[in-house]
Amino acid sequence: MEKISFYLNNKHVKVEVDPSTRLLDVLRIKLHMTGVKEGCGEGACGACSVLVDGICYDSCLIPVANVIGKHVMTIEGFRVTPQYRVIADAFADFGASQCGFCTPGMILNTYALLKKNPHPSEEEVRIALSGNLCRCTGYNAIIRAVLDIAENGGDIEW
Repeated sequence: MEKISFYLNNKHVKVEVDPSTRLLDVLRIKLHMTGVKEGCGEGACGACSVLVDGICYDSCLIPVANVIGKHVMTIEGFRVTPQYRVIADAFADFGASQCGFCTPGMILNTYALLKKNPHPSEEEVRIALSGNLCRCTGYNAIIRAVLDIAENGGDIEW
């Protein structure tokens, strides 16, 4: 066991844990960030997506030692931002969310995409979200929502 120190949702945290423990487990079990879900445990579904220094990663694939000194943002931290509101509203308007299991990862991946490319093409949206599985809505509503944000997102800073 070692003390691991990083930033979580804009707050400095320290946890005593084996450095090889998956970030997903540290977030859910030690830090009670239950918006991060375990789906496949293999990095193929996106339910465990988090932002690490603004880039989206599957937390089931990252040893917690890899985020020492970095900033990790979960959906709990992201949902207080104006960018979250824009994305969540578009998802609601386009019926892009049903059960909610995939939604946090979809939202975080949408943010990461729009931060990198505020005006993506449909193909770029499909590629960016290809690591996120949705069993309820399919992807058409999600893609329409993201394209609408890109076209009508207003003055939001990504």
